[in-house]
Amino acid sequence: MSVPGDPAQPDSESCRGTTSSKEDAKWLQWVTHQFETIAGEDGEIDLQDFKKALNVKESFFAERFFTLFDSDGSGTITLQELREALTLLIHGNPMDKLKFLFQVYDVDGNGSIDPDELRTVLQSCLRESAISLPDEKLDQLTLALFESADKDCSGAITFEELREELQRFPGVMENLTISAAHWLTAPAARPRPRRPRPLTSAYWHNHRSQLLCLAAYVGLHVLLFALAANAHRALGASVMVAKGCGQCLNFDCSFIAVLMLRRCLTWLRATWLAQVLPLDQNIQFHQLMGYVVVGLSLVHTVAHVVNFALQAQSDTSPFQFWELLLTTRPGIGWVHGLASPTGVALLLLLLLMFACSSPCVRRSGYFEVFYWTHLSYLAMWLLLILHGPNFWKWLLVPGILFFLEKAFGLTVSRMAALSIVEVNLLPSKVTHLLIKRPPLFHYRPGDYLYLNIPTIARYEWHPFTISSAPEQKDTIWLHIRSQGQWTNRLYEFFKASDPANCGPKRLSRSLTMRRSQRMPQGLQPQPIQSGALAQGAMASHKDVTVELMSYLPKGTPRQGHQGLGCMGTEDRTQAQQEAAAEPGGLVSEMSSENHQFCNIKCYIDGPYGTSTRRIFASEHAVLIGAGIGITPFASILQSIMHRHQKRRHICPRCQHSWMDGVQDEDMKLHKVDFIWINRDQRSFEWFVSLLTNLEMEQAAETQEDRFLELHMYMTSALGKNDMKAIGLQMALDLLAKKEKKDSITGLQTRTQPGRPDWSKVFQKVAAEKKGRVQVFFCGSPALAKVLKGHCEQFSFRFFQENF
Repeated sequence: MSVPGDPAQPDSESCRGTTSSKEDAKWLQWVTHQFETIAGEDGEIDLQDFKKALNVKESFFAERFFTLFDSDGSGTITLQELREALTLLIHGNPMDKLKFLFQVYDVDGNGSIDPDELRTVLQSCLRESAISLPDEKLDQLTLALFESADKDCSGAITFEELREELQRFPGVMENLTISAAHWLTAPAARPRPRRPRPLTSAYWHNHRSQLLCLAAYVGLHVLLFALAANAHRALGASVMVAKGCGQCLNFDCSFIAVLMLRRCLTWLRATWLAQVLPLDQNIQFHQLMGYVVVGLSLVHTVAHVVNFALQAQSDTSPFQFWELLLTTRPGIGWVHGLASPTGVALLLLLLLMFACSSPCVRRSGYFEVFYWTHLSYLAMWLLLILHGPNFWKWLLVPGILFFLEKAFGLTVSRMAALSIVEVNLLPSKVTHLLIKRPPLFHYRPGDYLYLNIPTIARYEWHPFTISSAPEQKDTIWLHIRSQGQWTNRLYEFFKASDPANCGPKRLSRSLTMRRSQRMPQGLQPQPIQSGALAQGAMASHKDVTVELMSYLPKGTPRQGHQGLGCMGTEDRTQAQQEAAAEPGGLVSEMSSENHQFCNIKCYIDGPYGTSTRRIFASEHAVLIGAGIGITPFASILQSIMHRHQKRRHICPRCQHSWMDGVQDEDMKLHKVDFIWINRDQRSFEWFVSLLTNLEMEQAAETQEDRFLELHMYMTSALGKNDMKAIGLQMALDLLAKKEKKDSITGLQTRTQPGRPDWSKVFQKVAAEKKGRVQVFFCGSPALAKVLKGHCEQFSFRFFQENF
C-alpha cells in the first residue's frame, strides 16, 4: 500500500495536468475539424454555425462565447480568431482564464457584474443543467452569491471580488486551470468500463461461489460424458459422442428447472447454503444451461445422423436413411421405437424455444411469444421420457419439486384476487401502485413479487421489487418505471382515462378532492420538529404534490391519504380533517389528475428473496440505486427506520429520548451509505419524503449514533469543472448552507452534480473502517460492470439485484 509522498506513486496534480493537456490537444483538433467542416468558402462561421460546431445548446452561453471570440466585432468568426481564443484558454495562465470567465458574466461589458446580469447567468446555468426552480428561488440564489461576492457593498462585483469569492470554494480555482476542453462540450463517446481481470485474488473474493459451481458443473459433464462414451465404445465414435451428449442432456434438461424454483431458492437464502451457493446468479446459470442444452442437442443429433448414414450405407442394414431418422420402423428406442421421431420433435421445439427466448423478442413487445413458447418445456419433458429410457430417473426429484412449487404458487396467487386501491402517477412516467396486502403475505425488505393485472394483459406476469417496508401492514407498494410495452400500457391506462369502478369523473373528483383536502379556516401547519417521524414531508413540482411516505410506526398519528382509498367522500373528508388537526399535522394536496382511488383487480405471486437480504447481516453496507433502482432500498431504509424507532424511548415529562443498548439481533449494521443517482430533478420526488424522514431521524441522534449517510447525484447537472456551472454550484452551496437544505430536492443533503467519482467514493468508505464492506446495487448492467471493477480494487463484496 502506498503512502503520501511515496516516489513509487506519481504525483496526482502532475498526472492531472498531463491528462488535461492531452485532452485539450485532442479537443482543439476536434474543434478545428468541426470548423473546417461547417465553414463555407470564406472560411467564416456565424452564430448558428458556431452552436452547431461546438454543440453548445444554451443560447446565452453560445452568444457570450461567440461575442468574446469575435475579436473584430464583424459578426463572424474566422478559424484564426477561434484558434487564438482557444489557445489562450488552453495555454494561458489561471488569471487569463479567470478574466475570460469574468467577461462571460459581464454581459454589458462595463467591467462589473450587477445582480441582474448574475441572475441571467444563473438562469441560463439552470436551463443548461436541466434544473427547474421557481423565480423566487432563483432570486434567492442570485442574492446569496451576489451578497457573498460584493465585499464592499457597492452594488456590483468587480474582477478582484470575483477572484476572492472563487478562492473561498475549494477546487473551483483548480478546475479553471485543469482543462479548457470542459468549457465547451464536445460529444465525446464514453469510455468503456474496465473489465475486471479474472483469476486475481480480488476477482476470486467476489466470484468464488460462481467459479466453484461452474467448475463442479464442467467436471460433472466431463464425468458423465466419459462414463457414457466408455460404455458404448464398441459401437463406434459417433455413437460414443451421441451417448455421451445424451447422458449430459439427461442431467441438464432436468436440473435446469431447479434453477427456477424461486420459493426453494428464497428458502435457501435463510440457510448457511446461501454463503456457498451462487443463489443470486440463478438466472444466469439457467441461461447458461440453456445454451449448453442447445449445443449438446445439436452435437447429439449430428452424431446420430452420422451413425444413421453409416448404417444406411451398410449392406447388412434393411433400412434406408430416412427410415432410421424419421420413423419407428427400425425399433430404436425403449417405447415402441419412438427415439428418432421424438428426437426430431425435441430438436425443433428446442430451437423454437431458443429463438423466442432471445432478448430481441422478450424486450421488443413480444413477451407473450416468449411466455407461450417457453411453456413447451412440458411437452419437451414428455417427449424426453419417451425418447430416453433413463430420463425419468433424472427428472423424478426435480420434477416433483417443480410441480409442487408451481401448484402451490398457482393456488396461492389465484386463490383470491387482490385489488389496487390507489394509484399515483409520478414524474418520469413512474406508476406507484398501492395494493391491498393479503393477511398471510409475509416478506422481507428488498423482496420482489410477480404482478398480473388482467385488465392490462391477462396472461402476463412481471417481476417488481416491493418498495414498502414489511412493517406496513395494510398495503404493498410498487413503483413501476415505464420502460417496456407492458409498463407503458399500465401508465397510459391510468393516465388516459379513469378505470372502471374508480369513482366520479375526473373534474368531479378533482373538485371533491380539493374541497375535502382544504384545511379548516385558521389552521396553519406547524413546523416539522427535528426527530418527529413522518410529519408530512412532501416532494413537490409546480402544482403537483404527492405524499410518498405514509408508513408510521405504532403510536404515531396518521395523516395524509394513506388508507383512504376505499372510503367514501364524507369519510375521507373527516379522516383528513382529523389528520390535519393532529399536532404538526399536514395535509398533502395531491393533483387529482395524478392520484386515483380505485379498485382494480390484480394477482400477485411471491414474495421472492434477492441478494438484498444480506444487507442486515452486513457491517458496512453501501446501497447504490440508479433511477428506479432505488425501490429495494426504499423498503430496506423504511425497515431500518422502523427498527431504529422501536429502540427509542421518550420521557413523557421532559421529552428526552434515548436508545436501547440492545441491537436488533437480525441487524448488524454499523454504517449505511445510500447513494442515489438520477438523471433529472423530478425523479427525486419519488422518495424524497422517505429520505426527509430518514434525515430527521438521524438529526435527532448524537454524532456517534448516526449510522446513515445519504449521497444524491444528478447526472444532467453540470459540475464545477464546467465553466458554465461554476457560479450556479457556488450559489447552491451558499444557499444550502444558509437554509440548511438543498434547493434541488429540499433535503439537508446537498445534491452533487454529475456522476460520482467512484474511486473517491470507495476510498472514503474504506477509510471509515466501520467493518466489512458489502456493496449492493440495483440499476443498469453497464454501471454494474463499472462498480464491480472498483469493488474488486478495494476487496469489497459486490451484489447486484437480479430477477
